[in-house]
Amino acid sequence: MDAFSKALQADKREIIIAPTIYKMADFGQLAEEFGLGERDVVLTNEFIYKPFMESYNLPCQYIFQEKYGLLEPSEEMIEMMYEDIKYDSYDRVIAVGGGAIMDLCKLLGCKRPSSVHEMYFKREPVIHEKEVIAIPTTCGTGSEVTNISVAIVKDEKDGVLTGGETKLGLVSDDIIPNKVVMIPKFLETLPYRPFATSAIDALIHATESFLSPHRKTLTSEMYSVRAMELILEGFRRIGEDGPDARLGYLDEFVTASNMAGIAFLKAGCATVHGMSFPLGGTYHVPHGESNYALFGKILEIYDEKDPDGEIMRFKELVARITGCEVANAIPYLNELLEKVLPLKPLHEYGFKEEDIEAFADSVEANQQRLITNSYVLPWTKELSMRVYRECF
Repeated sequence: MDAFSKALQADKREIIIAPTIYKMADFGQLAEEFGLGERDVVLTNEFIYKPFMESYNLPCQYIFQEKYGLLEPSEEMIEMMYEDIKYDSYDRVIAVGGGAIMDLCKLLGCKRPSSVHEMYFKREPVIHEKEVIAIPTTCGTGSEVTNISVAIVKDEKDGVLTGGETKLGLVSDDIIPNKVVMIPKFLETLPYRPFATSAIDALIHATESFLSPHRKTLTSEMYSVRAMELILEGFRRIGEDGPDARLGYLDEFVTASNMAGIAFLKAGCATVHGMSFPLGGTYHVPHGESNYALFGKILEIYDEKDPDGEIMRFKELVARITGCEVANAIPYLNELLEKVLPLKPLHEYGFKEEDIEAFADSVEANQQRLITNSYVLPWTKELSMRVYRECF
């Protein structure tokens, strides 16, 4: 276990919700209350800007993520943004978008490093210098309240570049946004598939926080339970009435995502996230979808290895919310998620048989921050290989 993971597991304090959290009706209310102006950089997508922001004619510096690519943040994308957005041209950063935009804006609020690569491999300090206001437009990442920024970076082993890529999380309390504003209206134009993958991602955040063996606290459990209650009720409605059932429940979904983010800010994510990172980094599978690809199988193994621990409380919780039998809670949950979004086998993403061991090696080498928070410990390379093989 690395020193950072040891420090997190030794810290038994209750979570501190660092940002001030607001809920507002629209972007106009936000602009008026915070006095947005020419010294503000707004990082967003043009498809969000046009319907929700353009009409206000604000003198902000608008930057569209798609100029740099619509995939998840990468070393190259971050370096290009640093080059285009001069550090002395703004005082405040406004993030309006999904998890990628949240992660990028956290970096824009920090002192510029000499190298993005060195910063992600923890050889450069992270120093917060500018105010960040985060407005999520999905209901999944919870990144607006967390202390992590994820990027696809050049992989290395023992300090030497391997020629491949991996996904790493930069973790520091200095990158937590200063303010968060939830505007449920922003979810109205989110297409169903990204909605579903982000909502499933939020459920996974809440689940992994609830099952956290060392780091969860009274407060993080409270937030994870409430997030699961809201999300599973929403999924029940979608399962019964179809995708449009979400449209009357958007406030609850964005609230649940935020609560799940608060839960994992302290309690942490675990095996699902650690094992999904090589999949997302190699085959550019969206974050929530790569988590979903592994989630059900990992729950099954948890239940197999330690059925009477916290996984029993989790099954009781799922049964209470959905009305299923406790003994059938995990199969029922997986069936419910299939109604929300059909599950793909890994090979449909390009995953190859030789990736089974290679990805397990990558998890063991690069994701100890997450794997050491597994419900089943020790989580071994053999268990990782089993998950990849059975999901193949």
